[in-house]
Amino acid sequence: MLFKGNCTAMVTPFNKSTTKINYSSLEKLIDLQIQSNSGAILFLGTTGESATLNENEKKELIKFAVEKVHNQMPIIVGSGSNNTNEAMKKSLLFEDMGVDALLHVTPYYNKTSQKGLIKHFEKIADSTKVPIILYNVPSRTGVNMLPETVKILSKHKNIIGIKEASGNMQQISKIASFCSDDFVLYSGDDSLVVPTLSVGGKGVFSVFGNIAPFIMQNLCDEFFNNNFMSACEIQAKINPLIEMIFSEINPVGIKTALNLIGLNVGECRLPLVKMSVKNKHKLKKIMGL
Repeated sequence: MLFKGNCTAMVTPFNKSTTKINYSSLEKLIDLQIQSNSGAILFLGTTGESATLNENEKKELIKFAVEKVHNQMPIIVGSGSNNTNEAMKKSLLFEDMGVDALLHVTPYYNKTSQKGLIKHFEKIADSTKVPIILYNVPSRTGVNMLPETVKILSKHKNIIGIKEASGNMQQISKIASFCSDDFVLYSGDDSLVVPTLSVGGKGVFSVFGNIAPFIMQNLCDEFFNNNFMSACEIQAKINPLIEMIFSEINPVGIKTALNLIGLNVGECRLPLVKMSVKNKHKLKKIMGL
């Protein structure tokens, strides 16, 4: 198992004009993750606005992250693409840079079949020595990877887990039923961490973790220590803030929250825009600001 508990899906901080990555802020964000004793850290995911980063920016960011984290926790990098050959190319690039695992989202826009998903992920997993974590997020990609497909892919020696963000607990439970020590289920929804852990999940890829990774790690630790009521109480307490963070397209909400507490991560790149005044006011109220 690569990690257990919280893995924060990191934002990519930008300067005021969003033309450059703000490495001063990124360093502070990484330090916060290390101090939280979280299980792992993810870069270039949806929350990291990977779709609007060019190839040089991605290389530079991962080089910085590998040097900064310096083996203090596993580094996972989003390497997915709707082009199988491009996904393989990125995987080999990040393998050479020394990352610990790769997160591969289901191909988007093409809308392939379940057979196509199997072929896509198997070819990627065959191409690299770095472990692969599948990422199912149909609300983003338009494609839902069915449990039966996940079961087939879970048998591949280099596919070690799945970030499941369908929001469908029936589907999540079915995936959990065939998980093992060699294939692990992780929640892809901050609001469903306890439910996912309760059916056999081992952690969460968390957006909320950008602002309070220690809380999300504590939630997981409490659950794993059989303090189920405490874990439920933590989940219930943070859910209103989670709901507000996701009231607009991720990562608009979490970046707004980070800016409100002075971590200066900048705005999102277009086509994403600033949080509405109404929702920002609600967010500030929930945060007690």
